[in-house]
Amino acid sequence: MSKKRNSRLSGEMKKVIADIIRKDVKDPRISDLMSVTDVNVTDDLKFAKVFISVYGDYEPTLEALQSAKGFIRREVGRNIKMRITPELIFVKDDSIEKGIYMSSLINKVINDQASNKVINDDEAGNEDENENE
Repeated sequence: MSKKRNSRLSGEMKKVIADIIRKDVKDPRISDLMSVTDVNVTDDLKFAKVFISVYGDYEPTLEALQSAKGFIRREVGRNIKMRITPELIFVKDDSIEKGIYMSSLINKVINDQASNKVINDDEAGNEDENENE
């Protein structure tokens, strides 16, 4: 299967799965602050990794999605005309946490460089004063 077709299918599945979870799955364990961030479909269409982002505790939401996996898969098959409906694998998406961590590291390096520059500028100023005396 071409990469372009796989990408389109993944995007369509992302929309459909998010819609099914929001409207049709009535499990109270699923957080209202849950979103489907990405879907990756294998080239043979047998599996689809569904990346889930949740504000708060992931475990109850992932357990609820795991128990509703068959229903969601059946509804995906009804909404998207496919010969094979992939088996869904729900995965915690930690890219937001990784992004926040990387951003904090970048800010730390910038702050360290700025403080080193101030120290170096002060030392250079002290050397100029000593030469003038």
